[in-house]
Amino acid sequence: MSNKKHVEMTAEDLQYQYEYMAKVKNILQHRYPHPPMAHVHSFGCQANVSDGEKIKGMLAEMGYGFTDITDDADFILYNTCAIRKGAEDRVFGNVGELQHNKRNRKEMIIGLCGCMMQQKHVAEKIKKSYPHVDLVFGTHALHKFPQLLYEALTQKQRVFCVEDSDNVIAEGLPIRRDGRFKAWIQIMYGCDNFCTYCIVPYVRGREHSRRPEQIVAEARELVHQGYKEITLLGQNVNSYGKGLEGEVSFSKLLRMINDIEGDFRIRFMTSHPKDCTHELIDTIAQCEKVCRHIHLPVQSGSNRILKLMNRHYTREQYLELVRYAKAKMPDITFTSDIIVGFPSETHEDLLQTIDLIKQVEYDALFTFIYSKRKGTKAAEMDDPVTDKEKSHWFKELQSAQTEVGSRHNAALVGKTLRVLADGVAKLGKGYLTGRTDSNAVVDFKAEEEWIGKFVNVHITKALSWAVLGEIAD
Repeated sequence: MSNKKHVEMTAEDLQYQYEYMAKVKNILQHRYPHPPMAHVHSFGCQANVSDGEKIKGMLAEMGYGFTDITDDADFILYNTCAIRKGAEDRVFGNVGELQHNKRNRKEMIIGLCGCMMQQKHVAEKIKKSYPHVDLVFGTHALHKFPQLLYEALTQKQRVFCVEDSDNVIAEGLPIRRDGRFKAWIQIMYGCDNFCTYCIVPYVRGREHSRRPEQIVAEARELVHQGYKEITLLGQNVNSYGKGLEGEVSFSKLLRMINDIEGDFRIRFMTSHPKDCTHELIDTIAQCEKVCRHIHLPVQSGSNRILKLMNRHYTREQYLELVRYAKAKMPDITFTSDIIVGFPSETHEDLLQTIDLIKQVEYDALFTFIYSKRKGTKAAEMDDPVTDKEKSHWFKELQSAQTEVGSRHNAALVGKTLRVLADGVAKLGKGYLTGRTDSNAVVDFKAEEEWIGKFVNVHITKALSWAVLGEIAD
């Protein structure tokens, strides 16, 4: 794939899309006696969730209300994920079930967008096998959504827009955020790493960063609106700034946002170990609003597998970063992604990963059995290990992490921690749940009026996945 030019949406192009938003709104006002309802569901990662918020913002501007019930929707849009086969299968299953919605409400629009749709073979499958789908567009066409929806509403033919195009940074589009006190900010798009198992560079394009002044302005506005947690998003936030004019890095961006006045905290994801530097770790240590937690995907503890994955670091380099961070910040925690059953992986490779888990002592892990992705180099590699054996390995790795995580949580008992209350806990009425700066999950007894606020919680009990506590005096 060639390195594409970074393109920003012009003011004229932005106005062009706002004109289409007005045209769609006019059509809907004449077609429906009440505001039509939209159902938008984003599968997959936080970047998809962030894209979904932009889609909802544009829909709201066009006059749509929102519903969680597909049977009540006049417009249904699935924002798809291509990272794993399971995510794709869920999308196809859900889309198939929408046939009865289309039969009952012929004027409704059904759309698909996101990473899956950027793959031409998937778009062709939708075109041939799912005739009830009216609108399909890929990740590169998100900024054209109002125009595409207008075409779907006015033309008597299906609308497909999945061409590979220049990466466009679209500033100024409306956003309808899902949360009231936690927000995402996309600081960059795409990926240049081409890990052999990953489809992201092929469906989201090459890396391109937003200008820092735009990011800081968005963060400042969120703080002004009362948001308490801001998460900076990118496929590899550590390489933020490449291609921008002037000397700007992720460390400098963190310091700029940290300097915004207000009581809030900053998270970020995801960090690639090959670009995680001592400078970044020093920045986290020196910025009081940046959470003492790094999500640092290692994927494997075996150097042989890391090389096959094209990860560009060794286990020794990874462990050195962890040791440096812990020396600077003894209270820092790490989470990670790990793939089990990568092509040619052996049980010995797995044991090296388990050994690394025990050395790092992760707070939590996101573990996955390898999923073959068409178009990636790993899909062409020999994969002799059976699914049954991979499942056994998966359980073995999870068991090791459960032991580490339980020990982590037990060490929190007796401490008083600052928690941002997220919502009602699964324990039921009278209990809230939240996270500490170090990302520990805390369930505690409190009234719902505390949701969205920082509260000091005294930890009284440890579970395998969380800790329990009570509000401190």
